Amino acid sequence: MRKKVVLACKECGSRNYSTMSNKETERVELKKFCKTCNSHTTHRETK
Repeated sequence: MRKKVVLACKECGSRNYSTMSNKETERVELKKFCKTCNSHTTHRETK
């Protein structure tokens, strides 16, 4: 079963993106563009 997760920027903490993830896996980390930082940063799954 897949669940919807929210991704937050590691630099500023703003929650910009949402994606789908498997329930059994660890936290998702993706490199995405942050509008607040105005650069590509690592975004991590939040609770």
